[in-house]
Amino acid sequence: MAEKDQLDSAVREFIWHVVEIHAQIGDIHKSWAQMLGITEPQWLIVMAIDELDEGRGVSGIAVANKLKIHPGFVSNQTKKLEAMGFLHRAISVDDARFIQMSLTLKARAEIGNLSIKRQALNSTMFDGLDEASLAYLNKRLALIARNSRLAYQKLNIGVL
Repeated sequence: MAEKDQLDSAVREFIWHVVEIHAQIGDIHKSWAQMLGITEPQWLIVMAIDELDEGRGVSGIAVANKLKIHPGFVSNQTKKLEAMGFLHRAISVDDARFIQMSLTLKARAEIGNLSIKRQALNSTMFDGLDEASLAYLNKRLALIARNSRLAYQKLNIGVL
C-alpha cells in the first residue's frame, strides 16, 4: 500500500474511532442526565456552567460557545433548569443586557452525589493512560479540532 493510502486509511480509522467514542459518551451523558431527572442537553449545559464558572457566573453565550449550540437554545433550557432549581440566573453586573448563570447548591449537591460514579467511570474509560499520555493526547486532539474548524471553513467557502 502506498504511503498516501496508508495515511488515508489511518485517517478513516481515526474518524470511526471518534464516531464510536462520541456515541458512547452521548449514552453516558444521557445516563447522568436521567439520574438527575433532566435531559442530556440540560446535563451538558449544567456541566459547561460548572466548568466555566469562576465565581461570577457564566453568560449564555459562553455556554453556547463551549457546547457549539445556539444561544437561544441555551436561554430556553436554562430557564427550565432554573425552574427545576438547578441554576440561578441574574442580570450581569457588568452589562445589564446579559444574564449570568451559576449552579445552585442543589445542583452542586446532585453533581457531588455522582462524583464517585463519575470517577469510577473515568478510570474505566482511561484505563492504561497516565496523566502525561492524556496531556499529550489532549494537545493532539486540540490541534485536530482547530484544523477541523479550518477545514470546515474551507469547505464552506469552496476552497476545497
